[in-house]
Amino acid sequence: QVQLVESGGGLVQAGGSLRLSCAASGLTFSLYFMGWFRQAPGKEREFVSGIGPSGDGTSYADSVKGRFTISRDNAKNTVYLQMNSLKPEDTAVYYCAASVQSMMVLRTTPKYWGQGTQATVSS
Repeated sequence: QVQLVESGGGLVQAGGSLRLSCAASGLTFSLYFMGWFRQAPGKEREFVSGIGPSGDGTSYADSVKGRFTISRDNAKNTVYLQMNSLKPEDTAVYYCAASVQSMMVLRTTPKYWGQGTQATVSS
């Protein structure tokens, strides 16, 4: 079965950095659009960033542009999210997601989800 396992969350001060990883198994990773979502307490889950199967296309939410960078290593079946200049409002559970169809489908209705990793930014 498909598994997406996130890691790398933690507690960091405002202005700091975290690097999230998502290790995928049970799917042909190089065919999938991969992405990151987040859900803050009391808020809906929102799209953060996505990357195409070969890594040549990326998409970011306006709130993270210029601060977050998504990348992938198809040899390791892993997608990363480098988060810099973190703000308290970035505090959330971050989820990895996958879709074989398109970036648009990834952004709206991805087929597979990870269990999430908590990132907390203190002020």
